[in-house]
Amino acid sequence: MDGFNHEAGFETLAIHAGQEADPATGAVVPPIYQVSTYKQDGVGGLRGGYEYSRSANPTRTALEECLAALEGGVRGLAFASGMAAEDTLLRTICKPGDHVLIPDDAYGGTYRLISKVLTRWGVTYDPVPLTDVQAVRAAVRPETKLIWVETPTNPLLGVADIAALAHVARETGARLVVDNTFASPYLQRPLALGADIVVHSTTKYIGGHSDVVGGALVAADVELAQELAFHQNAMGAVAGPFDAWLTLRGVKTLGVRMDRHCANAMRIAEFLSRHPRVSAVHYPGLPEDPGHEVAAKQMRAFGGMVSFRHADGEEAAVRVCERAKIFTLGESLGGVESLIEHPGRMTHASAAGSPLEVPGDLVRLSVGIEDVDDLLADLEQALEV
Repeated sequence: MDGFNHEAGFETLAIHAGQEADPATGAVVPPIYQVSTYKQDGVGGLRGGYEYSRSANPTRTALEECLAALEGGVRGLAFASGMAAEDTLLRTICKPGDHVLIPDDAYGGTYRLISKVLTRWGVTYDPVPLTDVQAVRAAVRPETKLIWVETPTNPLLGVADIAALAHVARETGARLVVDNTFASPYLQRPLALGADIVVHSTTKYIGGHSDVVGGALVAADVELAQELAFHQNAMGAVAGPFDAWLTLRGVKTLGVRMDRHCANAMRIAEFLSRHPRVSAVHYPGLPEDPGHEVAAKQMRAFGGMVSFRHADGEEAAVRVCERAKIFTLGESLGGVESLIEHPGRMTHASAAGSPLEVPGDLVRLSVGIEDVDDLLADLEQALEV
């Protein structure tokens, strides 16, 4: 389906990769193939390789080819959600008795999946500070199959050195998985830095409009991609055609949206860093941020996510979330509209009481693409005593 030149620039790939004009009508947007099954050209004669839409669907194929091109991988796979993508990946690579390293501030959903579901299946895990490469190396065991990386992390915006961790993975025989949701392929390409697999919640920046739930995996080598594709089909948590179409529509504007997300987030991080009610700001774009140097090396820009700690404690942080007007109180992230949330009581509540528990005074912002002066004014009034 895709004969496009994958050496083209990012925005060109986002608009054209996997999305050739329809040969029958010339339609420039891939159709929504809202179909479950396909007429075969004789017994076992599949037309274009399609037989049943759990196994493959042309709309989903278009999205998968586009994502593979954007991440520089050999194959992309689209799922019903980011968690479905993670589950498929973990059960493809791990078996009972295997071990996984995860970030010590991992996304709450990832932590819940591994700590509450995979452990019942005999998989063990350890949280590790990914910014400390030697600590990661020391935590690897003979049975470690995956080093799971988020960078930047959710919600503390920690930055891991992907190339350095890829070296550890190669030395130890583990696979390096990078959750690239916060950065998006526009800002960061983990496979080019040595990762084996990229995982996305395409619900977030790739979809970009808070109107579709989805996930994706992109693999660096053919054999691994084939294993993942087998499990995608066997387990069945695939993206439906309309969801794939919505995600593909969103990805076309990913580059221009990310430019505005990043510019707005930088202005907001700078504002918060000077505010007397803010005790700490987590944003790798700030020169004083611990992850700034590594982020500047491996990212095009620093992203649209900002977290900060309220100097007056947890209840004050909750009040900021409640007082915001343009920033909508809600979970998720990466849409064109700005969101605000309290991770300890919302997205990361599942980590309460664990080593991954987040500070109670933390507020997380998903900075949208509205007029930044309006966003700054909203935060100013929300932080008033």
